Amino acid sequence: MGAMVTASSDPVRSNSLPNLGWSDFFEDQRQLDDIAFDPCRITCVHRARLTAISPSGPIRLTLPVHANTGDFAVGDWVLVDSQTLVLQRRLSRKTLLERHTEGAKTPQLAAANVDTLFIVTSCNADFNPARLERYLALANQSGANPVILLTKVDATDDAKSYQQQAAILQRGLAVVTLSPHSRNAATALAPWCGVGQTVALVGSSGVGKSTLVNILVGTTQESPQQTGAIRENDAKGRHTTTSRSIHAIAGGGWVIDTPGMRTLHISNAADGVSTLFAEITELAPLCRFRDCAHAHEPGCAVQAAVANGALEPARLARWRKLVDENDHNTPTKAAPYVGGGAAARSRKR
Repeated sequence: MGAMVTASSDPVRSNSLPNLGWSDFFEDQRQLDDIAFDPCRITCVHRARLTAISPSGPIRLTLPVHANTGDFAVGDWVLVDSQTLVLQRRLSRKTLLERHTEGAKTPQLAAANVDTLFIVTSCNADFNPARLERYLALANQSGANPVILLTKVDATDDAKSYQQQAAILQRGLAVVTLSPHSRNAATALAPWCGVGQTVALVGSSGVGKSTLVNILVGTTQESPQQTGAIRENDAKGRHTTTSRSIHAIAGGGWVIDTPGMRTLHISNAADGVSTLFAEITELAPLCRFRDCAHAHEPGCAVQAAVANGALEPARLARWRKLVDENDHNTPTKAAPYVGGGAAARSRKR
């Protein structure tokens, strides 16, 4: 599975730009006017200030007038005046994780420029395919590569069943089973945690995210992430991470921890949902009617797949729920056809 992630004796390590995650994607955005400015990466977003890291080490940025810290995310790349430490501008993001909450007009920026999103759940009552699909839609829409981590495998005799249920949620999905308290966890995650790579962890409270962060970071971390136990009757945990932060992984790369989330609303994620339910997306153009809702229409290729056992009814029901939710929460605008949805089902026949 890859080389063992080992601890580094230097908390700052060799923070060259490539080690911090800098790539041609960001370099190509620099203009002639930017030569005097230094690239830095946002490490923490506070209400009124931003902290970042550069090849020279951690710095506290000076914000320009009228700057809004809510426009920045942990993991962002910015250009900074090396003399005054005044932030000049943010570079375009390669990926962006956004959390949509009910009633909020704007999404919360969870993390930026994440290469791999570890979706963490445990082999107990926390395991919920419908919720995992929401996280997968989030990852797909962001552009990050999703990987499901099944924790607490030492507490079950049926880990293989959990792994099989997770693997069928999306084509080509990587699923890793591990115990977050085992040092072997770092070895299992090493393929995604190389030098210059950025990973983030999302999932419910109590599934082992903070424990995994502590293992990945090793002895390089000054203040370990707090961890909390779960209630055995419902597998729900206490929130132990209260803010987003980025940490240097012992053997290279960076990890972003996020607060535990039990609810995640789908919005502006049509492409992410289409990728998640690729088997339905690919069947939709074969339906007799272009606006087929895949319910009771004649000549529906999706319903035919349900009838012959190629598609589970529960899977179709979950697709329909996410499409409807996305339609309801996304501002009206021209969008690519996704094979049905609330608008299609309400049409008059």
